[in-house]
Amino acid sequence: MGSIEADRTVTGFAAKDPSGILSPYTYTLRNTGPQDVFIKVICCGICHSDLHQIKNELGMSNYPMVPGHEVVGEVVEIGSEVDRFSVGELVGVGCILGSCASCNPCISDKEQYCHKRIWTYNDVYHDGRPTQGGFSSAMVVHQKFVVRIPEGMSPEQAAPLLCAGVTVYSPLSHFGLKQSGLRGGILGLGGVGHMGVKVAKALGHHVTVISSSEKKREEALEHLGADEYLVSSNKAQMERAIDSLDYIIDTIPVSHPLEPYLSLLKLDGKLILMGVINTPLQFVSPLLMLGRKTITGSFIGSMTETQEVLDFFKEKELTSMIEVIKLDYINKAFERLEKNDVRYRFVVDVAGSKLPQ
Repeated sequence: MGSIEADRTVTGFAAKDPSGILSPYTYTLRNTGPQDVFIKVICCGICHSDLHQIKNELGMSNYPMVPGHEVVGEVVEIGSEVDRFSVGELVGVGCILGSCASCNPCISDKEQYCHKRIWTYNDVYHDGRPTQGGFSSAMVVHQKFVVRIPEGMSPEQAAPLLCAGVTVYSPLSHFGLKQSGLRGGILGLGGVGHMGVKVAKALGHHVTVISSSEKKREEALEHLGADEYLVSSNKAQMERAIDSLDYIIDTIPVSHPLEPYLSLLKLDGKLILMGVINTPLQFVSPLLMLGRKTITGSFIGSMTETQEVLDFFKEKELTSMIEVIKLDYINKAFERLEKNDVRYRFVVDVAGSKLPQ
């Protein structure tokens, strides 16, 4: 065991410019230190935020960039001070792999809100090296930012929980919305939205999927088990649903009006924003004031919550709806994701893909 003294050369698939086209890229991993875990990547989920990053839609991209932050792999070697993991274990890595460890969010187990958090890719690690994500053969990660995959859970099923899953689980936990009997709304039925239905139903909530058309009604009600389906463009349906929901998880990643959805909330209801939107959202204040309603946001989840959602899915015997692909299909997968043509999460079989040597 012990720490690994030499750099390791690995191959991944990287975007090299804002075209977002991924191609093979060889680079070296940092030295594996005493607290580090060396992980052979098995699979990695594709998140909508990967699309934003590879195309520089947020204006913060650095190239070459190996995306991927829903990483599942096998522990190959551990540093001399690692006490949480053993060689051969199945583990996961999510959206961040570092933080300052001394600010209030860090010491209160909310490290995702650390202002010095280090993203799993498109960032710079403590040692000055660029971070690269999970569409690669291996990673080196500090044990603090690694979670254990429950025994019996497949890598492909675990991957989407490391971002999409914990993203919906965290606000339900933080805002005290885990008790059974609540009435919840899921706005948008994509990768995160379908996770929201799964988690909320498993908590015993009455779940209403809210969408802009009838297109996903059958999927929502019959495949995912939602209780109701509400078409936001249908004025009569929306009026009947006024004051009916305790919370709404809003997963829409583009600008949209908030007033129609605020009207659906009960007294003290919460509209929880999760979509990354770079334009201002508008609402009129009486909609909040006259119902003591809250517009809030939530960002991924802590390492503790990430482990909790993995264990929750195992306990409840839940599964995600995924499409498994190989790395040679990854550019096509991103094209389809941009058109919302996936039900509901792509997972890349990295270990089963041919990587150039």
